[in-house]
Amino acid sequence: MPDDATPSTRLVELAERYGVAVEYDDWQGRHVDVPASTVVAVLAALDVDADGDDAVEAALVAHDEAPWRATLPPVVVLRDGRVGEVRVHVPHGEPVDCELVLEEGRTVPLSQLDRWGGPREVDGAPVGRATFAVPADTPLGWHEVRVRVGADRGGEPTATAPLVITPSRLELPEGVRDGQHWGLMVQLYSVRSRLSWGLGDLADLAELASWSGGEHGADFVLVNPLHAAEPVAPMEPSPYLPTTRRFVNPMYVRVEDVRETAYLPSTDRALLEWAAEEQRSASAAGALVDRDAVWAAKRSALRTVFDAGRTAAREAAFAAFRAREGQGLGDYATWCALADRFGLPSSRWPAEAHEHGTPAHARLRADVADDARFHEWLQWVVDEQLEAAQRTASRAGMALGVVHDLAVGVHPLGADTWTLGPALARGITVGAPPDAFNQQGQDWSQPPWRPDGLARLGYAPYRDMVRTVMRHAGGVRVDHVMGLFRLWWVPAGLGPEAGTYVRYDHEAMVGILALEAQRAGAVVVGEDLGVVEPWVRDHLRERGVLGTSVLWFERTDDGSPLPPERWRELCMATVTTHDLPPTAGYLAGEHVDLRDRLGLLTRPVEEERRVDEADRASVLAQLAERGLVPEDPTERQLVDGLHRLLRASPSRLLGVSLPDMVGERRTQNQPGTYDQYPNWRVPLGDGAGDPVLLEDLPRNPRVRSVLEALLGDAPEQ
Repeated sequence: MPDDATPSTRLVELAERYGVAVEYDDWQGRHVDVPASTVVAVLAALDVDADGDDAVEAALVAHDEAPWRATLPPVVVLRDGRVGEVRVHVPHGEPVDCELVLEEGRTVPLSQLDRWGGPREVDGAPVGRATFAVPADTPLGWHEVRVRVGADRGGEPTATAPLVITPSRLELPEGVRDGQHWGLMVQLYSVRSRLSWGLGDLADLAELASWSGGEHGADFVLVNPLHAAEPVAPMEPSPYLPTTRRFVNPMYVRVEDVRETAYLPSTDRALLEWAAEEQRSASAAGALVDRDAVWAAKRSALRTVFDAGRTAAREAAFAAFRAREGQGLGDYATWCALADRFGLPSSRWPAEAHEHGTPAHARLRADVADDARFHEWLQWVVDEQLEAAQRTASRAGMALGVVHDLAVGVHPLGADTWTLGPALARGITVGAPPDAFNQQGQDWSQPPWRPDGLARLGYAPYRDMVRTVMRHAGGVRVDHVMGLFRLWWVPAGLGPEAGTYVRYDHEAMVGILALEAQRAGAVVVGEDLGVVEPWVRDHLRERGVLGTSVLWFERTDDGSPLPPERWRELCMATVTTHDLPPTAGYLAGEHVDLRDRLGLLTRPVEEERRVDEADRASVLAQLAERGLVPEDPTERQLVDGLHRLLRASPSRLLGVSLPDMVGERRTQNQPGTYDQYPNWRVPLGDGAGDPVLLEDLPRNPRVRSVLEALLGDAPEQ
């Protein structure tokens, strides 16, 4: 078919059944019809053959018959406080019993409703549908539905399925239910100290929390995603393109804080210190963050510590951690060990490495088991240090403590794609359609969750990931939270502008997120910037998920700045974001100059500058109108004034970028680039690019100035 052909009526029906959009409105409100070729390619990634009229007809029949072929749906996700339903498909006329086994172990019989479906003929036999009621007082948690079919219903269940009860609304943790609460936003790797090894680590995170919380009343520290990257060089610099989202990058370990390090022989301790000094010298010189050099030094030191052994009590604690994390940890660690053995990318590994379940694969796993245990130990060590950082934050008086960032997806050749095969789509990457800031669209190169694959797995991979991220945290920021509703799928070989949206079961995705957050006592902040369907924000607010407000982007329908008093209460409000230069650089229009140099603009640079300057001027005019800056203000006074303006909002959480506090001008990330710019490698520095180390923050005059603006008398409303 022609690349721009319009989908047929029946192809549209098939696409709708699988949540594949055939039309959408772009960032300027223009209607866009999705070409049939894109629809067919996206359906193929869901294992649906739609190439031709006959294939479409067969796929429609298969989709409509699928529920009738299964006794139970793959998973049932309900909200608490409401009567729910479970539909059971059985041979027509057969008696059926249904019960619910609660997470605590108690069994509850379910009542059958006087509501029948069918019969429907499937493979020549009639199939009926019975419906059972789930009581409204069923407790929150992960339960199991069990069904027995036939005259003799006393034996083993005929079918089982997970049933998840999620909170109708996630209530804010007690410490942030009233008033405004501020915290730092940091790219942890960039915040180096005189003791860390060339890269900010978890001990530095604890110090940041202790200083900002204990001395200045901060209630949280929001960090970049700490997800695990490759265990061998080259390590992907972007924290938003991890190898897995469930486990943590051991690069953030402070080697000296591992208990066994203290008991190393003096010769090993000396070697460890020499390795550390080389990395600390890079920090002092303000060099770009070199993850490969840092990890090479740390990995060698950590392997020495691991090989030195542990006491019986410590070994038992390690064993308990391995048992808790189960098969997921073992699979991840095995992938790391195979990367050690064969290098990356994994596409070059021997065939048996990818043939899960075969004897050859089992032999290979056994062969690398010792190295895999080292990677399991690394996860135990980093988990201990995460726990210590959160404990330090709580002791400093923080209401939330550490707030982690959850990336949208994972590396296409990473550990998750190796271990979670049926949960992820192939031949597809996630991205974003063109918008005002990225006018060519974005391709993030990440394989998306398969909506049907997640359901078949009972959402276990999603649950385990969310649960791990929240274990030692007071909150989580969900990057591109719209991805819980729909994601922009880009078929392989096409540009990001040629993709389309695929919908997810947002009731399940948001509900499970809320369930795990409630159990962790955590707040959830959704990054809802960019193209967002209005009802999505309504749903998130209803479920207790906070939104995000960035000062520069808050606009009325006519494009004028939205007064901060009209911002949302249930959100985290900030002046800037990591995808923009720090405010000092933004005020100078450096983001326009950078995109021009990198060829990322779709309109003349002069026009881009005019539009950008007008946008900035309209925001800055509010500062003068409200008396928040003196006449003819300096850059520093403007930065302070913008943070005073932030306080005029009703927003529950205020996020303050650490680079803004020291006058940094360099951006951490330029969207739409890879190696054209040193994304995610810029260390914390001042306006001249000179290094600012963690120990320097309390005495830094610009830090004190922003704190005074933020914590001084509130501006008049």
